[in-house]
Amino acid sequence: MRPTVDSPSLSREVRGFSLSLGHSGLVVLLGLLLLVGACNPSAAPATVPPEATSSILPAVTGAPTNSPSTVTSYPLTIVDDEGTTVTITAEPQRIVSLTPATTEILFALGADDRVVAKVEDVAKYPPDAADVPVVGSFDKVDVEKIVGLDADLVVAGGSGGTPPAAIERLRSLAIPVVVVYATDVDGVFKDIELTGQAAGLAGPAGDLAASMRAGFDQVAAATAGLEKPRVFYETGDTPSIYGVAEKSFVASMIELAGAKPITTGSTTNWEMPIERLVDQDPEIIVMGDAAYGVTADAVAKRPGWSVLTAVKRNAIEPVDDIIVTRPGPRLLDGLRTLAGTIHPDLVLPTGSPAASQAS
Repeated sequence: MRPTVDSPSLSREVRGFSLSLGHSGLVVLLGLLLLVGACNPSAAPATVPPEATSSILPAVTGAPTNSPSTVTSYPLTIVDDEGTTVTITAEPQRIVSLTPATTEILFALGADDRVVAKVEDVAKYPPDAADVPVVGSFDKVDVEKIVGLDADLVVAGGSGGTPPAAIERLRSLAIPVVVVYATDVDGVFKDIELTGQAAGLAGPAGDLAASMRAGFDQVAAATAGLEKPRVFYETGDTPSIYGVAEKSFVASMIELAGAKPITTGSTTNWEMPIERLVDQDPEIIVMGDAAYGVTADAVAKRPGWSVLTAVKRNAIEPVDDIIVTRPGPRLLDGLRTLAGTIHPDLVLPTGSPAASQAS
């Protein structure tokens, strides 16, 4: 499997980030991730999206605990995704991003000039972040370097996305660390708002989240009346075949794209039992691992796979895994791509919110 730091197959932002491990074995590590989970090959982000009929998101009946206001005042006290209360004494000027998704979010919100360091990102996105120093990867963080940069805010990944020992060490040195880990689609929007609030950009973050929510609702409405084919989303092929975990973030994306996800049957294990795959018989196989050299021809020639409906129909499709599994500003682009891959004749509304261009 090839984890990516931001989600199960590629992103180890991991869950939420996109890691850079080598060839196929990466995706599994992701499970720790990616989002996709983070640094646990067997752990993956769990996400259960609400049914998408009129709206894919639950109605808001009251202001959330960390509901951002247009103007952020400091000292600021927030509660992160692990339930930890974090106090930020002043507006952060030297921010360190330890998940690829967070890096994308901060740049999309206009905080690029305040991001002094980031985690390794196999996708190298956004391009404007190319010169930002790297202080960590999916399995390690250079705490000394972060301290040397005088960081006044660190945004880390939960569920193993950032080594817990590194988080504890940074906090022991009085550096505020906000841990994010979206377990479902709505959690992605909330983490964008939380990150923006911590960075003093609550207004832009709220606008971005609202734009993405509207776009997700448009896709959900477009796929609501369509037949829901059985879809196997492959996240890796080495040393075993990997798919998506039960109730995972990626499984929710497949549902929102208008399909029935074929999962591993476990909420923590991304390894796909071949017997289960044959029994579930996917009608479409989506290759999230296509970027790592896996081809439709190779998939079709695997021993025993000729019995699968997707193989018989030659319905084996590559997809850009990072935008599908990374919980950041481009997730709407990922959902639209996934929906179009599953339903080639789908016509999505024109002029829908462009999450990747929001700021």
